[in-house]
Amino acid sequence: MNQPLLKEEAQSGSVVNLRDGVGATLKTLRQSRRVTLSEASARLKFSTRQLQALENEQWADLPVGLPLRGMVKNYARFLEADVDAIMVMLGNQTGNAAVPKAGIAPVEGGPAFTPTDLPVQHESGGFSWVWFVVILLVLVAAGFYAVDRGWVPEAWLTLEWFRSAQS
Repeated sequence: MNQPLLKEEAQSGSVVNLRDGVGATLKTLRQSRRVTLSEASARLKFSTRQLQALENEQWADLPVGLPLRGMVKNYARFLEADVDAIMVMLGNQTGNAAVPKAGIAPVEGGPAFTPTDLPVQHESGGFSWVWFVVILLVLVAAGFYAVDRGWVPEAWLTLEWFRSAQS
């Protein structure tokens, strides 16, 4: 269970005990890098209180699910640790750290609904091709109208059919 989590530690032979837990491991890594909590806080944009709670494994003072996983992952990256090993440790220590599925509270006596039961509205992925065709038809009609009225110079008309239509 003892594995080097820092690149320098792998070369120097010092190891971190993975049984200590995520918080103790991150604290040991931070101290071995000679980084203060305030420096880590400024760099990671987490408060020193949050980092202390993480290092002391005060899970009640920390977010749960994906926010916690993101915080630990960013902290491990900052310390140049093995992120995958730290995330496995977090999963083992806190259980399933994934975000629970959201649901809608059932109406009294009614069925329970989940987000998959709700109708999905189709969101257009940008400019619809139907609008493109409509605009193109309007421009073509405006072009023919301009040629018919004689508003287009004869030098612009390359086809004989357009020239005869203008005359």
